Parts: sequence; C-alpha cells; structure tokens
Amino acid sequence: MKEKGITHVYTGDGKGKTTAALGMALRGCGYGMKTAMIQFIKGTWHYGELDGAKQLNGCLEIHPLGKGFVGIMGDKLPFEEHKKAAKNALKVAREKMLSGEYSTIILDEVHNAIDLGLISREEVLKLMDEKPEKVNLVLTGRNAPKEIIEKADLVSEVKMVKHYYNRGIKAIRGVEY
Repeated sequence: MKEKGITHVYTGDGKGKTTAALGMALRGCGYGMKTAMIQFIKGTWHYGELDGAKQLNGCLEIHPLGKGFVGIMGDKLPFEEHKKAAKNALKVAREKMLSGEYSTIILDEVHNAIDLGLISREEVLKLMDEKPEKVNLVLTGRNAPKEIIEKADLVSEVKMVKHYYNRGIKAIRGVEY
C-alpha cells in the first residue's frame, strides 16, 4: 500500500533547493516511482539535469517551461511572455499532478515565479488543495510565501553561509547547470 503523499517546500537564499528536489526524485526512481519536474524559470539554457534525467529510464521527466531569467542577464522578452510561460507551467503541473501517472510533482522555482509576479500565490495554494492524497508535491525557490509555508507538510530553509560567487567564481557546469 502506498503511503500518503506530502507537500514539501524548499526555500531560502542558499544553494541546494532544486538539488534537494532532484535527490528526492532520484530516491523515488530507486523504487520505480515516476516524477515530473516542471521548471518555472529555466527554459532557454541547457542544464545538465536534462541529460541526467534521460539516463533514468523514464522515471524522471523534466519540463523546462520558463523563458529564462526575468529582467536580468540580458533578458529582452516582454514581461507578458514570462507570465504566459509561467501560467502554462502551472497548467502542465496541474495536468501531470491529476493524471495518476506520477508519484511526485516538483514545481521548480515556483516561489520565484510568485515573487516576480508571474503567477499568484493563490493559484499555487489552489493547486496544493487539488493535490491527490497519494501524490508528493515539492515546491522550490527563494521567498516562499507565508501561506504556502503554513499549508505545507515539510518546510526546509536552505541558508547561504558562504558562496564562491562572492569571490568572483562564475557558475560551474555540473554544479549550477
């Protein structure tokens, strides 16, 4: 008999929120459980996790549905394009969550999408209410809203104590992307 699914939140200013969610997906793969990761911001760059997921025999699907960084690092897209992509990501997440095919649904950087005004916290709270009993729901990103934290079953805050970015070291392949 499958256990009750729970809602996890990984938030904070430290590195490792997406990594924690991927670790949970990998653990589930070991038991033949299927995970869908919906990425709300990532979408235009190539990330190593996309290739890694392909090596897991279909137990982890990653859907990079964002349009990339919003308003930084040379982003020239109209804000409405980012907003439309985030709304679509939420729709895909709901469809996958309700399909009965997945044990775990990861909403990667969903808190960032809320913080940026791409989607509302009310939309995410509604999705949390719709979660089937046996599905695990994982929400990642900085600045998780208080209401989402209160509704979740498990909340972990990843705190940055020290980061090599502060010494001028750029993103590292296989670590950040």
